[in-house]
Amino acid sequence: MNTMRLGKTNLIVGRSGFGALPIQRLSKDDAVRLLHKARDSGINFFDTARMYSDSEEKIGAAFSGDRQAVVIATKTLATTMAGVLADLAVSLANLETDYVDILQLHNPATLPDLSDQNGSYAGLLEARQKGMARFVGISNHSQEKAVVAARSGLYDTVQFPLSSLSSDKDLAVVTACREADVGLIAMKALSGGLVTNAATTFAFLRQYENVLPIWGIQRESELDEFLRMEEEPPLLDTRMWKLIAKDRQELGGRFCRGCGYCMPCPAGIQINWAARMSLLLRRAPYQGFLTDEWNDTMGRIRDCTQCGNCRSKCPYGLDTPELLRMNLDDYGRIRAEHRA
Repeated sequence: MNTMRLGKTNLIVGRSGFGALPIQRLSKDDAVRLLHKARDSGINFFDTARMYSDSEEKIGAAFSGDRQAVVIATKTLATTMAGVLADLAVSLANLETDYVDILQLHNPATLPDLSDQNGSYAGLLEARQKGMARFVGISNHSQEKAVVAARSGLYDTVQFPLSSLSSDKDLAVVTACREADVGLIAMKALSGGLVTNAATTFAFLRQYENVLPIWGIQRESELDEFLRMEEEPPLLDTRMWKLIAKDRQELGGRFCRGCGYCMPCPAGIQINWAARMSLLLRRAPYQGFLTDEWNDTMGRIRDCTQCGNCRSKCPYGLDTPELLRMNLDDYGRIRAEHRA
């Protein structure tokens, strides 16, 4: 496993990290086996969050007996010092450890007020002072907030969505973190599964020495794919650039990444799937989405009350109700074509 220095933390980590959100969908035994294989294969950075249901507990079960071998980062949605410390106490119990390597604020809508002695940033500092967190960071889907955070000198790491689809504006985060010596953790590297050729994003991000991608891994076959690429990194050559250009053409513009920050929906719509169904049908194995069950799930879009909750919560500023309507129309058309 190739390694890198994660900015001013001076942590030495494998250049492929493990995004542990998907393991909440595995049994505990299967998750532990997958985590152990990742560690034994050289992956030593594991990213989770308080909101990822039992992801922390599974990481704790896997690594409590070998804590020094791994770097663990978690996140809190809390907006107060008391909330941050309370979340961290739960995280530490779940992780079966007395410290995390990195404690991150989880996609705050606004950057913390440093003058608020009871605010979330004060909570990060308190956790670090007490030895409950070695370093502090922030995750965000806003390019502007990520750049400000990187340049502020307040954070050791910044987590931000980066992939082969990233715009020049998004890539400015890479420069800002490098100049400030802030560790940069790249989430959503496969854009919620819409980048179906992982080699394109792997090769694209590998050109940046200060970027640590965290691959969302749920299956052993997925882990094996990234391990093979670590052994023989794909080249960012003319062929790869053509594949990236094709993805950018098909996925260009404003599309749902499936992050789920819009959820839950008062009308019961599975927005993080429904808002990108058209793309999933065109870019992923489509048969599983053409069932009667999925037809009923997509039909819930008709129950949308236009409350605006999803629109206001979307970190990418999408007009989510309109996107849902378009996906419903497209879904019906594609399903009819395949059933004809």
